[in-house]
Amino acid sequence: MKKEKEYTILIKKNGKVMTAAVGTLDYLINGYFGYTLECGQSWEHEDGNHKINTNPKSIATLVKNLNWATNNSAQNGYSGTHYELG
Repeated sequence: MKKEKEYTILIKKNGKVMTAAVGTLDYLINGYFGYTLECGQSWEHEDGNHKINTNPKSIATLVKNLNWATNNSAQNGYSGTHYELG
């Protein structure tokens, strides 16, 4: 049985690394960041907000959607939180 690849996503607040999330793509989407993606999706109908994919197929797409999701949820359009692949 093949072991699934684990990824690290750095969570930054105002440019400083606050924490890192480590896990398989499935765990990061459905476990760790599921609520963040759902919240961003709930605000995608507002003008200027992005459409959020709550089940991305790659780690790069997950990171992109996390950044969009947090900005969708922010009142001013920029949350100060940034995600990047570690």
